[in-house]
This record gives sequence, C-alpha cells and structure tokens, in this order.
Amino acid sequence: MAVDPAREYYELGIRSFGNGTVHKAPVTGASLGAKRVFEIKRDDLLLNIVFAWEGAVAVARAEDDGRVGSHRFLTCVPAPGLATPAYLCFHFLTEAGLRQLGEASPGGAGRNRTLGLKALERIKVPVPAFSKQVWFGQLLERLDSVRRLQVLSDTRLDALLPSILDKAFRGEL
Repeated sequence: MAVDPAREYYELGIRSFGNGTVHKAPVTGASLGAKRVFEIKRDDLLLNIVFAWEGAVAVARAEDDGRVGSHRFLTCVPAPGLATPAYLCFHFLTEAGLRQLGEASPGGAGRNRTLGLKALERIKVPVPAFSKQVWFGQLLERLDSVRRLQVLSDTRLDALLPSILDKAFRGEL
C-alpha cells in the first residue's frame, strides 16, 4: 500500500501471549516515512513475525478493520472452506502450535526471533472438519463476549467501591 504523507493512519499492534490486538494512536503518513504498511481486514489471521514464537498471534476483529500493520506483521487468509482464522489462531496458541512457531523462528537478539516465511509454510496444522471449526469459532466468540462482560463488570464494581466505602464510613448505609 502506498503511503500518503498527508494522510492519517491508524496502526494496529499484536499483543504477545494470545492477548489479541491493540489500537495505536494515529500517525501521519509523513511520520511513517519509508515504513511498509498494509491494510488489515476483519478476520485476517495476524502474526507478529518477531514475536510469533511467544504467542503474538490474533484474528482481526471488526474494530480492527481498515487499520494498518507494519512490515513486521504477517497477514494470512485461510483457504475458504478449509480452515477458519479463529481455529488457526487457537491452534497456534496451543502448546504444540507455539512449539511449531518457535521452531520456525530462529534465535536473534534478546527476545527477537524472526518467523521464517518458508518455515511457516511448512508447518502442518491438524485440520478438523470445517463445520466443526465454524462451531468452535462461534463458541470462542461467546467466550470472548463473556470475558468482555466480566471486564466491564469488574471495572464498574471497582468504580463503585470508593463510593460505598465513603457512605459506610459516614453511616449512610
């Protein structure tokens, strides 16, 4: 994708340890300079090639659609009817999948272990029936909804606690 120096771009990051994506602050095309970027689409399987070995793998969500990723990201789109992005992401976050990504990522400086594209292509992933992958993906979506509700509930409860304590100490409860 050609970068327009006058345009604003919304970058996406990938958290390690299977913790999904993160939205970065907008940047101008001029600040991107010669950095190669590509547009991310919902349901893309995303791998951070430097940290894939430690679970920097995610599936782009609806709110990620249209953001950009850097040259350090790899976007995969599974063959229709063969595999779902959610299933592949789940596999790569299992112990076996992380081991495969680790073997495909030779050592480097510190934690930087770059995933080799040819090595990634050689990884064998067990592929259950597509209908089972779709069902499993729906189950994962429901689980994600429950997790989001839990975070929202925790946040609301944390916000109420000081008020409740204040009223309790004033004898207003």
